[in-house]
Amino acid sequence: MQLKLADYRDWADRVTEGFIQAAQFLHEQHVFSARDLPYGTQLIPLAAIFVELGREAHNVHVRDRIARWYWCGVLGELYGGATETRIARDLVEVIEWVHGGAEPTTVRDANFAADRLLTLRTRNSAAYKGLHALLMREGVRDFLSGVPIDIQTYYGESIDIHHIFPRDYCERQGIEKTKYDSIINKTPLSYKTNRIIGHDAPSVYLRKLEEKRDIPATKLDEILQTHVMDVASIRANDFEQFFEKRRLALLGMIERVMGKKVE
Repeated sequence: MQLKLADYRDWADRVTEGFIQAAQFLHEQHVFSARDLPYGTQLIPLAAIFVELGREAHNVHVRDRIARWYWCGVLGELYGGATETRIARDLVEVIEWVHGGAEPTTVRDANFAADRLLTLRTRNSAAYKGLHALLMREGVRDFLSGVPIDIQTYYGESIDIHHIFPRDYCERQGIEKTKYDSIINKTPLSYKTNRIIGHDAPSVYLRKLEEKRDIPATKLDEILQTHVMDVASIRANDFEQFFEKRRLALLGMIERVMGKKVE
């Protein structure tokens, strides 16, 4: 490592501040923990971008472009494997882009295939963790508390990603695991809410929330809609209709954040 002491002293504080700014940006995107961080490698250019831009990074136009680049990297799954070339290129190209230059290669390269949703089932995938964060960023509210998820509720209410149609219920109904275990049938919820859901059909656990927790049906419907799910199909236990409508809703959300059409 050929780093001179003088260079270290010149850059140490700025680099530290860059990583602090990167962490704050991730919190804005609702990435709250290392466990849910899609790519550790993408932190390197992200922090460097904040170092280079300085105060300019607080401009809403600049921040929107950084966010689009970030989500293209996550949902396009471009920061796995060897990333040295992409890191170096993104630092230069994102800075040029916010100053009116061409789109970065990562933004141009990013692609999300519609059928990828079916294969997103665990945290082993960056896109799976990305969609978990994106749902929270888009304003999902917990079924029980009705509160939007921020960093306080994330930790205070033990938020995690849970099945909407419970696994045991789906198995009893003969629903394919490839469907019920995909991200399409999952959403961020609190530990308490997941305990209430249990192994029951949606119509059953929604009724429990209404009757035992005194949540009006109209209010609960509003909460369900924040999770980009079709209220009529979930209340009717119609998995297939629910699944297809939520699949399309998630794809629309992905298109908006990436700024391009899903193929």
